[in-house]
Amino acid sequence: MTRRVESDLLLVGSLPVDSTDDGFRWGAELFAGLVAALPDGESGARGAWVGYDRTTLLEPHPDIAVLAPSPSPTGRARHAYDTARLTVRDGVDALRFDTWPRVAETLASYERFVALRAEGVIPPGLRFQVGLPFPSSVFTGAFKDDYADNWAIVGPALEDLWERSVDDLLAVIPAADLALQWDLAYEVIDIEGVVAWTDGEAWERFAGPWSRLARRVPEGVLMGLHLCYGTFPEWPMYEARDMELIVRMANHAVAEAGRPVDWIHLAGPRYLRSEEDAFFAPLADLDAPESRIFLGIVLPLDGEDGLRRRHATASRHLADFGVAMYCGMGRQRGEDPVATMRDHAATVAAVRG
Repeated sequence: MTRRVESDLLLVGSLPVDSTDDGFRWGAELFAGLVAALPDGESGARGAWVGYDRTTLLEPHPDIAVLAPSPSPTGRARHAYDTARLTVRDGVDALRFDTWPRVAETLASYERFVALRAEGVIPPGLRFQVGLPFPSSVFTGAFKDDYADNWAIVGPALEDLWERSVDDLLAVIPAADLALQWDLAYEVIDIEGVVAWTDGEAWERFAGPWSRLARRVPEGVLMGLHLCYGTFPEWPMYEARDMELIVRMANHAVAEAGRPVDWIHLAGPRYLRSEEDAFFAPLADLDAPESRIFLGIVLPLDGEDGLRRRHATASRHLADFGVAMYCGMGRQRGEDPVATMRDHAATVAAVRG
């Protein structure tokens, strides 16, 4: 089977925009010739990534209690230890989530996508890109007490909700219009062994749900995987020695998906490691011939020169790949968010050419 995605750039998800319309309009104007799909930019409350799901999905559930609110003076967590601490209420041994608020937001965005495409703002060849955080990423940032016992109850409920939510999206969005990206960050740093409050079963929290959820996505949908080390509060939350883990996770995901994994995004290094062969060397072990690989090696702090250095180093270990920001751009607004996006497009286009 030939690859279904061949674009030069992946927009990881979030953009430095204030609205869905801005995300689509600026995305189409600046990136339409570089990408295969357009995200809505994850503006507003979704800019907090899984913080959005903590406050809209987890905290309101009647079977979940808030042990302690976030100590942040603004009420919005500043880092991983600053989030509200949640737990399953005493006596609860199973629970169910009715709906996922993220889905309603996504479907509202798709309505705007269709309208803007009809107006000619969005070119007809681009798909609507949706980023869904994986269940463990939503869970791990919130449940720091009795982690294993809580996961045994909440984990299956989240996975059940995720399965139903894929169906809810496809009830409205035609498969041929959809590009669905699974976003994994807490899973990566958990497997690295640096999340102090988890229980040592990190690989299963990734591999088990992956083997089931990936297969729920029809082959008509383009499906991708985003693996990174998070940007909470800065990137990366943990700096890996090399890309060995995320390459291993990518290989497992491809082998166990039961369908094509159309693209894989792998976060790159900090700028000082741009010419460090040892960091990129595991790319030689990547086994994903049907996937378009995007390396997260575009950094706003060193622009075109830095991208060229990292691209040259990575090319010694992987012959063919596209590029992306190391994570979503939503936290990289700069003084002028539109200028930030223009610089991103110009940097990628210059290296691509």
